[in-house]
Amino acid sequence: EWILSHSRPESCYQRDERSPAPRGKKNGTLHFVILYCEDWGEALTNRSEPAICVVDLEIGAASVLEGVPPDVSPGQALWAPGSQAVFFIGWYHEPFRLGLKFCSNRRLESSLFKIDLCGHCERLSGENLSVSNPRLSPDGSTLIYLQGAVFGPHNQCLSLQQVLYVCSCVWELNPSARLSVPGEFAGMYEALPSCCWSADSQRPVCLFFISSFTLFTSVFVSSSSDLSDSSSQLYGSWKLLTVQRDLMVVCCSSPNTPPTLRVGFVPRAGEAVSWQTLQEPLMTFDFSWKVLDVTPPSDEENANYPGLDFGAVLVKPSRPLGETRTPLVVFIHGGPHSQFPAEWNSTTAGLAKLGFALLMVNYRGSTGFGQHSILSLIGQIGSQDVKDVQRAVLTALERDPNLDPDRLAAIGGSHGGFLACHLLGQYPESYKVCAARNPVINAATLLGTSDIVDWRYTSAGFHYSYDQIPTAEALAAMLQKSPIAHAAKIKAPVLLMLGGRDRRVSPHQGMELYKALKSRGSPVRLLWFPEDGHSLSRVDTQVDCFLNTALWLHQHL
Repeated sequence: EWILSHSRPESCYQRDERSPAPRGKKNGTLHFVILYCEDWGEALTNRSEPAICVVDLEIGAASVLEGVPPDVSPGQALWAPGSQAVFFIGWYHEPFRLGLKFCSNRRLESSLFKIDLCGHCERLSGENLSVSNPRLSPDGSTLIYLQGAVFGPHNQCLSLQQVLYVCSCVWELNPSARLSVPGEFAGMYEALPSCCWSADSQRPVCLFFISSFTLFTSVFVSSSSDLSDSSSQLYGSWKLLTVQRDLMVVCCSSPNTPPTLRVGFVPRAGEAVSWQTLQEPLMTFDFSWKVLDVTPPSDEENANYPGLDFGAVLVKPSRPLGETRTPLVVFIHGGPHSQFPAEWNSTTAGLAKLGFALLMVNYRGSTGFGQHSILSLIGQIGSQDVKDVQRAVLTALERDPNLDPDRLAAIGGSHGGFLACHLLGQYPESYKVCAARNPVINAATLLGTSDIVDWRYTSAGFHYSYDQIPTAEALAAMLQKSPIAHAAKIKAPVLLMLGGRDRRVSPHQGMELYKALKSRGSPVRLLWFPEDGHSLSRVDTQVDCFLNTALWLHQHL
């Protein structure tokens, strides 16, 4: 990413440097040493040693900015006021690197640094924290950034920190939300837009969540105000793209309305935004959607974090009166610390057009419900989250008699695939078919192959440190919490879609279930995508996955 200076004919950018394999002579013969070079894991393969470079645009010369601590990998750089120094985030890579993608809890720690062009480097943030997304106000007086805890949940509530540049004072501008109150602020979890400040440098505009809805707010000192158009019932998701001279550009969508752009100016305190739609959606779809609030029964409460609700988004196709009841596809997000907002999802829309109802479940541990909800899942995977999904299904069936309880399917990827396979084993009489993308099947065997080994311990309820050695107790707990422990009870046909280059969840996880089902004569099909990773994000892969999933559901429901 290139960052231009506003006061000097220079720009800075980030590049990746890899040390060449050492070479020399042994017994008079040229000898090459193949030296392993760590990288930053899933979707960052071969990214190992980034450096900040400065380019003089007048003479066309580039140079590496010296002075970055040797145990730090720099990134997210931006010019400091006056363009004599650069702010950047540094990720500590000793004793070894852990995967960065989808993980806001990195290090040991990550820190905010400032380095001048002479190579003098200082740390601005505190110790043993995870920080990201530095954003400088237009007048150069204030720097904000996001801050969270180290290790623990890989994604969690973040606090907004403020640095007054003239005195380097740091304080918390907006704390993380601990307990979600219905209809109120439930935490910040997403990256800040690259341009998020009001023109007067008094208010950053930030994305936040309320349950299954995505909204955004302006923050002024310690107060905030919702800028989304609450009067509009058309959109369930508002995402800020950028702020340019007080003009906010947002992307709005809902499960039946594709994304559209809207613009509005940052208002004065107490005023509402006058939103203008740049282009109405080219089409909307005739299926309905609603958000369901789900309360676990007393016997499913978390003793350490009681009183937590969760939610789900139910999307239904339009059907003529008198037609048979609608099959229900339970769509489960991965993470587990992510969510299904009430926004456009092409898989959901495609399956709804084919006549399926979809229930997108945000079980306890999903983002959007406060930090306590996230923490409640630690040590409870394979139990609390499975029961939550089943509870959401029972709630949907109870509230909507047009859904067919005899035609239930479960689909999901990563931890969503983990839960889908758990449902098949723990409720074998309920589910008729499953489609899972790169699912976690056996947490014990995944321990040595995942790029985020810290999360493998944390999710099972164990403390992690870099010098951790697996114990029989930890491995037994991980196995007991895994779908493979229930594989012998699976009756439903299973479609597995695996990426050959997945660094997060080894494809051998899915193959382990494939072999367990094949050996028992259970119907199973495996699709192998050798050039794709964990997200299965190549366009041709996405098409194959959707078509095969739709055909699999149609065949078995």
